[in-house]
Amino acid sequence: MMNAIRPSSVPLVTIDPYFSVWSNADRLTDDFTRHWTGQRHAMTGLIRIDGTVWRFAGLAEPNAERYYPEPPAMKQTGLTVSPLSTVYTFEASGVILTVRFTSPLLLDDLDVLSRPASYVAFEACSADGRGRDVSIYFDVTGEWCVDHPKQAVIGGSAEDQGLILLRMAHERQDYMNRSGDDHRIDWGQFYLAARQSGRVKGYLDSADIRKRFARNERLAQREAAGASRTVRDSQPVMALVYDLGSVGTAPVSELAVIAYDDVYAVEYFGEKLQAYWKRSGQTASQMIAASFEDYEALLERCAAFDRQLQADAVTSGGSKYADILALSYRQSIAAHKLVLDTEGELLFLSKECYSNGCMATVDVSYPSVPLYLLYNPALAEGMIRPIVKYAESEKWPFAFAPHDIGQYPLGNGQVYSDNAIEGQMPVEECGNMLVMAAATALAGGKTAYLFEHMDLFAKWAAYLAEHGLDPENQLCTDDFAGHLARNANLSVKAVMGVASFSILKQLQGDEEESERYLKLAQNMAAQWAELADDGDHTKLAFGQDGTWSLKYNLIWDQLFETGLFKEETVRAEVAWYLKQRNVYGTPLDSRATYTKSDWLIWSAALAERQSDFERLIEPVWRMLNDTPNRVPFSDWTDTLTARQLNFQHRSVVGGMFIKLLKDKGIVRARLQAVRSGLSI
Repeated sequence: MMNAIRPSSVPLVTIDPYFSVWSNADRLTDDFTRHWTGQRHAMTGLIRIDGTVWRFAGLAEPNAERYYPEPPAMKQTGLTVSPLSTVYTFEASGVILTVRFTSPLLLDDLDVLSRPASYVAFEACSADGRGRDVSIYFDVTGEWCVDHPKQAVIGGSAEDQGLILLRMAHERQDYMNRSGDDHRIDWGQFYLAARQSGRVKGYLDSADIRKRFARNERLAQREAAGASRTVRDSQPVMALVYDLGSVGTAPVSELAVIAYDDVYAVEYFGEKLQAYWKRSGQTASQMIAASFEDYEALLERCAAFDRQLQADAVTSGGSKYADILALSYRQSIAAHKLVLDTEGELLFLSKECYSNGCMATVDVSYPSVPLYLLYNPALAEGMIRPIVKYAESEKWPFAFAPHDIGQYPLGNGQVYSDNAIEGQMPVEECGNMLVMAAATALAGGKTAYLFEHMDLFAKWAAYLAEHGLDPENQLCTDDFAGHLARNANLSVKAVMGVASFSILKQLQGDEEESERYLKLAQNMAAQWAELADDGDHTKLAFGQDGTWSLKYNLIWDQLFETGLFKEETVRAEVAWYLKQRNVYGTPLDSRATYTKSDWLIWSAALAERQSDFERLIEPVWRMLNDTPNRVPFSDWTDTLTARQLNFQHRSVVGGMFIKLLKDKGIVRARLQAVRSGLSI
């Protein structure tokens, strides 16, 4: 089966910002697999059928300057990408091969979500009923555990708990030795594992082992455990070879696990924190063993989740919306790391990928939060917590909310602008934090935690009430467009931030303060309507006639049912966005032809008619299908050419779930209960 969409990039192993590998090609055999940053993190798959060797994954020759004829590629007959799995099918020499990549990122199971283990499953059968002698070769390279291939790795192997465990690591273990964006991990231990059996063997070797397999030569362990090998020069690999014997019509299956124990995951205000899965002392070998033990049950759970999500997405927004969500799900999660702080509380820390690598960025969390509100609001709380901690510390000098807590993986405070006001986003981040806090509470988050910080939230709400209606010349989340005074969409965010604080006070039982802030929000919204009006649409900025922008922040007025903005205003906006469509989307605003796909889908979700929603989001689907930039889902692209302007592998694609969040009514149901006086 072939996807209706041609993904811009195909997710394969998607765990966290350092452990995320993709195929940037139409066929898995067209290119090496790559880390989301674009650097090669190769895996190679070969299959021998009755003595003839074919290639099903990656390339066999690691260096373009060397000449070695590549084994021919199997014919790729299918590719499907669901939220949790990617499945390829191939055919050659009378054998059908299915290769399934599954990262079981089940948001309601944090133990499984946090495991740095991803599955590669192989299934072979005869296409015509005749028995075929089949062997499968699969390897991963030392590139996966270094930042640059000039670095050296050491390896080892073991047999433990019924498993073959192959291991590689950078020869120098210096945990969290730097921060930034275009970086790969060079600490911790990288694993390739298989169940022990009479038909599988593991090897630590150089990439030359691929040639020996292709020549049907005897394979033997050629590299001594602990030997230091430079990745670029020695091309070290960890390889598994499965001798399946005679394969007939009954499928024969094998399983590999690719895993990464980073030992320490992040630094958080001076404390080195380990990943969530390590909180009870579980070792890497125990984690990998549990992954094998749980595989069959997890595969069923993942398949059930995929079916339900895709059915819900089709109902909510059509088949193209379902494709967009399937390509968003794993990417958004893999741009985060799940840890516990020193008090045992959840932190769900994002990396601002393909930007400046900021950590726990508020205006990255804000667009991504719909996915987590839908499936586990505790993770939304885990986004809020680090910002609250920073804002309440002596390190933060301002009355408004911070933009981030540092540069991944070092969350020790902002590292740019020396906290200069010009680099901040005062209205943006206050509004974002208050909206996320209210939405998290309404989606089922722990109100007790949020209520502990109401003084801080009150300060931010007061800031918005004073400065938010007609913002000064400052940045918003769309900072690539530069500073803008009197930003009408930013003003909407301020209104919704004040309204969000009203909701929090209502949940707290303080009806008087809730009503006071609601009236403030109502007055601000009424003034906004006059300032923003430009006839059949609203302005980009107050005082700038003939301009316009996507008013994506209006969606919270619908989700919260606050009724602050007139329905006819929203209808006119949607009609305007439809008129402004280009082939690859409605532009973000009247200044340029680029758009942000997350904001476009938020704006489309304002539509009363599903047909209008589908018309607005279809160009995003077309962009993913047509873009010449083969990178993980870029959220900033040109609406005329489908070209990537910047950004890839960002968590913000979690925002694509906004329409599903709206239609599920999760936020609305709790709010209605509160307003009816019911206990929650």
